Amino acid sequence: MTTSTRGPKIPAVLVLEDGRTFHGRAYGAVGETFGEAVFSTGMTGYQETLTDPSYHRQVVVMTAPHIGNTGVNDEDPESQRIWVSGYVVRDPARMPSNWRSVRSLDEELVAQHVVGISGVDTRALTRHLRESGAMRVGIFSGEALPDAGTMLAKVRQAPEMKGADLSAEVATKEAYVVPAIGTKKFTVAAVDLGIKGMTPHRMAERGIEVHVLPATATAEDIYAVQPDGVFFSNGPGDPATADHPVSVMRAVLERRTPLFGICFGNQILGRALGFGTYKLKYGHRGINQPVQDRTTGKVEVTAHNHGFAVDAPLDKVSDTPFGRAEVSHVCLNDNVVEGLHLLDQPAFSVQYHPEAAAGPHDAAYLFDRFVQLMAEQGAQRA
Repeated sequence: MTTSTRGPKIPAVLVLEDGRTFHGRAYGAVGETFGEAVFSTGMTGYQETLTDPSYHRQVVVMTAPHIGNTGVNDEDPESQRIWVSGYVVRDPARMPSNWRSVRSLDEELVAQHVVGISGVDTRALTRHLRESGAMRVGIFSGEALPDAGTMLAKVRQAPEMKGADLSAEVATKEAYVVPAIGTKKFTVAAVDLGIKGMTPHRMAERGIEVHVLPATATAEDIYAVQPDGVFFSNGPGDPATADHPVSVMRAVLERRTPLFGICFGNQILGRALGFGTYKLKYGHRGINQPVQDRTTGKVEVTAHNHGFAVDAPLDKVSDTPFGRAEVSHVCLNDNVVEGLHLLDQPAFSVQYHPEAAAGPHDAAYLFDRFVQLMAEQGAQRA
């Protein structure tokens, strides 16, 4: 049950599963919510963050102190709704100021029943999560709050992110088509594991007709659209639970169809090749993460949202059931695997978000690389 924060300032409490507590004021809807506490380091792009399906069942802490300055518009959402379970900010804007704004962020959170908290020392909270790791959290707001013991017990009863199978909860239920912009050059089957709206748009800009398929799609569903390439999207949850997408990707690899995966799709490729995955201590989230493309030596500033990673060797070529594979991209902050590619067939993936929504455009070339793979494959068939 949630209500609006409009009117007098309403008390709120954030409770972590290790017992640490932060007091503040209600922001957005009033009520209680639970999820995994994570932090995002982007100074801008809060609207894209909120509507990214990969944040399903997560309570997002914004490290930038001032949030809501540009309000909310109807052009920037990456999906049909806000997906975060809760929202934590330090100093919310008193009044939005942007020519594209149509309502305030607070109004949007209330309308979509998203419980948040403001007035929190987000720097201290972020440092705690960096030191102790991402963990379950609850936000409680209202004039009459439960006692501390009750709140902590509720937080500890919430489900953990490790072992969570969530992609089908956020993916489309029905297939749909994003038409190519201009002349159609290729057809791509995109498996929606939590896809952001800008991703098929980036492909459409390059003359690709994108058939977006549910997370439950089979290999037969994929090849029914006669694709020139197959794409596996970002999404929430633990990749160790994603047995169905892994099986489908292996079927695509067996047919040697050009393949591109991002974020969750990168982890799916890792599993399909026989690598393991693991949970990061606190993950990478934000639009300022440095990554090196080891195939070119170029360093990119990239947009991330992941709490799991592929466990693959950084400095050797690995033999897999589908040929040789190697790590193509690596995070320069912590040497986490940020990309894979196969040397003997047209398949590659990255752990980050090249669609740049929000985020820098450094990685846009990856869509061009996918186009090149499909063009080369088509030339070979001809």
